[in-house]
Amino acid sequence: MLKISKGKVARPLRVVIDGVEGIGKSTFAAQFPDPLFVDLEKGTDSMDVARTQMPETWEELMQIAKDVVADPSVCKTLVVDTGDWAEHLCENYVCRNQRVSGIEDVGYGKGYTYLREAFADFLKALDAVIDAGVNVVICCHTQIKKFELPDEQGAYDRYELKLSKQVSPLVREWCDLQLFANFKTYVVATDKNNKHHKGTGGTKRVMYASHTASWDAKNRHGLPDEMDFCFKSIAHLFGDVQPKQPEPSPLEQVRELLASSNITEDELKAVVVQKGKYPAEATLEDYEASFLTGWIIKYWKDIVPLVEKNREANANG
Repeated sequence: MLKISKGKVARPLRVVIDGVEGIGKSTFAAQFPDPLFVDLEKGTDSMDVARTQMPETWEELMQIAKDVVADPSVCKTLVVDTGDWAEHLCENYVCRNQRVSGIEDVGYGKGYTYLREAFADFLKALDAVIDAGVNVVICCHTQIKKFELPDEQGAYDRYELKLSKQVSPLVREWCDLQLFANFKTYVVATDKNNKHHKGTGGTKRVMYASHTASWDAKNRHGLPDEMDFCFKSIAHLFGDVQPKQPEPSPLEQVRELLASSNITEDELKAVVVQKGKYPAEATLEDYEASFLTGWIIKYWKDIVPLVEKNREANANG
């Protein structure tokens, strides 16, 4: 039967921050709630922030995400600084597994397929961090690439994530909020005929939350297209969120059934023994998960009358 709910669901955010060199991506990320940095390029050495040990391998990076899931109280925001350096670790991991010196050495382009699959696993690990009640921020460098329009309509330069063409779409699709940061530049005429122009400004930092022909950005929260590059611009998006409650284990579900039906473990075990499923010395912890779900939970409505029948027999015994 469908379980339908309505309304907004409060949960931590997946954020990607990219921008030009020197714009202050790490400084911006440091303003997020209680951040913990995974500093892959030592870009926070001059900043007073909490940071993990610097992972030397892809496996160590994956383990950090798992450690935060195991103890989400260590931070409210996990910052991966940067995504492109994380991809370097991922690429090295693929090369080690394939016993090659470079990813191009894996035949038929399979190296990049392995890279995409491994990085997708990392994003899944970060989703587990989200489920544990912790925001995730990935900082990324940008690169300028020539974008070719279809039907020979022309080409132009645009800012893109400094990631491979296999990983970049994964990251863009994964995030709830992608913010592109740049210095504000104004184009002004240098002559009366308005034929010659120059750029001016370049000191004000701004960020963009909507996609344009010149850069990638997105948001699902109705943010303005352009904002000051400071946390105050998006602070209203972050409130108290409760960690997603894990699904009860089969053993926990059985104990909930016992409590709600006012049946003891010994009474349940007696029925199990009568049916020849497990010996009397076996405890509930010894029962396999498949038996808990496939027999006890599945046939609970039939088990309750058997327990009551045993009670009557013992009372009359």
